[in-house]
Amino acid sequence: MLHYMARGESGRIVLEIDPSKKEELYNAVIKDGMTLKDWFLRKATEYLRERNQSQLFAPQALAESPVTYRIRRKKEAKSKTAKSKN
Repeated sequence: MLHYMARGESGRIVLEIDPSKKEELYNAVIKDGMTLKDWFLRKATEYLRERNQSQLFAPQALAESPVTYRIRRKKEAKSKTAKSKN
């Protein structure tokens, strides 16, 4: 479910989560020697990098322009060799 939240011009991100999940998250990042801001910035950077990488492999990015090949017919090949011998 998508919720629209106010988005201001500052560098702050404000969101509301379940208080028990908030406590669990704080405890986990502290155990890993990080702050919640450190964790968020790391995860946000990873997300954006992966998102940009996946765009590199989109079908449009992988598709090459079609290559046209000209196939000489036997009749054309014979007439060219006959002309070159003359």
